[in-house]
Amino acid sequence: MSGTAPAGDVAGCPECAGSGCPRCHWRGRRRAQILLTVANRDTGAVASHRVTPADLDPRPDPAGGWVADLTPRVRELAATVAAALDPDPLLVRLPPQWRPDLPAADRHAHLADALADAARRQPWRLWLGGPAAVPPVDPAARLARLCRLADLLLVDLVVEVRRHGDTLRWAVRYEVPGSPVPAGPFVGSPDLATALVRTDVPDALTGLAERGLTAPARLLEAGLAFPGAPPGGPMGPVPSDGSPRPRPGGPLTPVPPAGHVDDPVRRLERRVRAELVAPVEGTDRPGAQATRRDGHWWHSGLRAPARPDGPRDQPTLYRVVEPPDPAYLGEVVPGGPCPDCRAESLTRACRCVAGGRPATDCDRCRGTGRRRSALRCATCGGNRRLRRSVLVTITDLRHRVVHLTWHAGTPEVTCEVTTTPGGRPVVRLPERYRLGAWARVFGVRPEDLAEADGGHAIPRELRDGCVTLPWPGADPVGEYLRAVGRGLPAGRLVVTALRPDVPPLAELVRLVVGLDLALHVSLLDLRQHAGHPLRADGRYWAVELRPRDAPVHPDDLPTRPSLAAALEDCLVHLADDLAGLVPADPDVPLPVPGTSPCAPVPDPEPGLLRLAAAHPGRAVTLRFTRAGHTAHRHDDDGVRRLADQGHLPA
Repeated sequence: MSGTAPAGDVAGCPECAGSGCPRCHWRGRRRAQILLTVANRDTGAVASHRVTPADLDPRPDPAGGWVADLTPRVRELAATVAAALDPDPLLVRLPPQWRPDLPAADRHAHLADALADAARRQPWRLWLGGPAAVPPVDPAARLARLCRLADLLLVDLVVEVRRHGDTLRWAVRYEVPGSPVPAGPFVGSPDLATALVRTDVPDALTGLAERGLTAPARLLEAGLAFPGAPPGGPMGPVPSDGSPRPRPGGPLTPVPPAGHVDDPVRRLERRVRAELVAPVEGTDRPGAQATRRDGHWWHSGLRAPARPDGPRDQPTLYRVVEPPDPAYLGEVVPGGPCPDCRAESLTRACRCVAGGRPATDCDRCRGTGRRRSALRCATCGGNRRLRRSVLVTITDLRHRVVHLTWHAGTPEVTCEVTTTPGGRPVVRLPERYRLGAWARVFGVRPEDLAEADGGHAIPRELRDGCVTLPWPGADPVGEYLRAVGRGLPAGRLVVTALRPDVPPLAELVRLVVGLDLALHVSLLDLRQHAGHPLRADGRYWAVELRPRDAPVHPDDLPTRPSLAAALEDCLVHLADDLAGLVPADPDVPLPVPGTSPCAPVPDPEPGLLRLAAAHPGRAVTLRFTRAGHTAHRHDDDGVRRLADQGHLPA
């Protein structure tokens, strides 16, 4: 990454006009370059192209203005590495001041500004391909899958559209019944088909807790049937002892292909768009929704509040008509208000009161002088209630699901496993409270269990069913639910039980080496703590991208419960990590990595397992670069280098 970028590849910062600000990293100018990289997953070949203002070929845009299409460049790179790739259009929109008859210097300056704007969030774009192209996503099939899982998981599937100036923005997501319309910025797609292509099941589940934090919690109504359920209700026939039973899922309903005259995506889109206009007044509404609940679609427009004088964090839109309650919901979960959620602790003074009185036009507090605190209550996690029941849903996100209902006050036979240094007993609950035992039902390891919202690993206490009692004789189930139910949407915890679908570690090492970066693979072996409920045990992994010359830091410690989870975490954040590896100095040109096809490196996992076993309780890291790999151990006083190349301690 040496050298200096040409003067024409740097643009001024529109925010600070050269004086320096966070947007330009306090340098007063921005880099006008984008790096395009295509890698072949199967061969390891990498090809890159650094786009500069001189590479842009503007053309008129049918929607108005001028754009430069970089998609042909991406296809050329894909052909270079023999990767079958069908990339989405990559367009750079030029400023409205640009015209082909401007002087050359002015045209170049506008092109530099456009390229700097396009590179602001993703200056390094990476595409991964293989010898065969990935089949395109069928929006109708994706919609059918999302609907099927909504019925299976007992959640709502919400299709929402909002006005964004003269255009519409679409989004698809899951919600628990009773969730308000989300406030804040709305990020959507230009049409429903595109929104479905961009939204798979994990994407639809992301943010489920945030959206349903204040939704009312209700128990499941046993004995009810609904579409796709076996006789006897959503959990199948309910045994007399109340134990749960896996609910089988029937086959997906065949759907017509996208573009068919009976295409359900187009039909649903037309129906939702019809709610954008009030039928009586004929006025435009700010948005509309379609909610799938109980196997049916319910449609409603969105309206703004009559008096928007509440705090900014409150919903800014409301449904015109709320859908009816689902038939599978029963009575309200018993509980009470959180004793630590006083109004004074939930809000703080708005900065608009610095002048002596609240500003009536303040968009943060709307003239009240108080705005909600960003910190959640440590007792209830923001629910503002302490519930005495928790509904746990375990699923493989395909066709299997188990619904568990845990009630505080249930008399259970527990066994004391240890005591804390302060003398408090630690007990283990029966097997039905241990999510690790349910992992075997789904054929996965306990370490593979994760929260459906965000993919966070399930804590060991929840996998093993252990709880620390505040005093001998306290209700163990109640204390367990107090810890589990904190911050859950409608008192529900949705857990996924499936193995991450990730490539082998050796393939990721080959890819990162081809990008001329460093890959740090860390492992912490704590198996010596097995059987001790108060101490972490097992193995913990981390797989992270780093600059080629970055050292191993002592505080880079592994936290993922399995190698597959660490690989998945690395791949999910790959685009963001690449953007963070770009030099902040705009005078430093972007690198142009490239490599020819090569064989994958030997699998480093066995050697790393042996290395970690030789240093129990200490994190060890293998650092891979084009120069080879080195082994390091994390000590209290820093990082110690253990071995070079392939010579790992036995």
